[in-house]
Amino acid sequence: MTELTRSALYVPGDQPGMLAKALDRGADSLIVDLEDAVPLHAKERAREQVAEWLKGLPDTVRPQIWVRINPGERGLEDTRAVALPKVTGLCLAKAETPAEIAALDRVLSDAPWIALTPLIESAKAVLDAPALAAAPRVVRLQLGEADLRADLGVDPSPDDRELLWARSQVVLASAAAGIAPPMAPVSTEFRDTEFLRRSTEALRRLGFYGRACIHPAQVDVVHEVFTPSPEEVEKARTLVERFENSSSGVLLDDQGRMVDEAVIRAARRVLSARS
Repeated sequence: MTELTRSALYVPGDQPGMLAKALDRGADSLIVDLEDAVPLHAKERAREQVAEWLKGLPDTVRPQIWVRINPGERGLEDTRAVALPKVTGLCLAKAETPAEIAALDRVLSDAPWIALTPLIESAKAVLDAPALAAAPRVVRLQLGEADLRADLGVDPSPDDRELLWARSQVVLASAAAGIAPPMAPVSTEFRDTEFLRRSTEALRRLGFYGRACIHPAQVDVVHEVFTPSPEEVEKARTLVERFENSSSGVLLDDQGRMVDEAVIRAARRVLSARS
């Protein structure tokens, strides 16, 4: 199972200088972008540069390395070039059908360690999210809301309520398929850290875990939101220990509230979160 991460920092694949600094930006994972960040005329060269950069990484590289590939045949060519041992997985841009993922799975037959994250960026993809979540190698979903907004023709208000149903659909599809919670979509706001914090907290409450970032300044805020406090960890540990040592399927916590298996599942999720 791929380690769940709190942050995924996008890095343009056609910018060697940014790639050289990316490992030191503090993110739990990187998404090296061969899609939207790279102009059409530079895509082949970017693919070659990323492959060379990947081959030069140290054996104990941290953070996780993901590569966002293009849709269609170009994405299959991207896959053949970058499915290397230091790559954790691929983010499939504009994914819409399980057949696309099955095609990638076949190309990756010699790379069993490569996981997949489909990016949900259209109305069709939202409606087909359950099938995408259940496809081969898929470990989590991610929303691409810029393209989704354009496809839906919505103009979201500051609280993004117009996107609530789509966001919840992706969370539900992930839970139903038994994969990790989806990664929250990017925010273009990296100067107003309080706005970023509030929107990230809202996405966490909705069932997302972790957030994609477009700027290193966003990483610390995202980590703070998705890192349990020492008090939360201790409370969760105490609940799990008491439950496991109990002869009953239900017990009371220190405030006299009922604790059952559902509460313990939430506590275990806290303990499994990265600190």
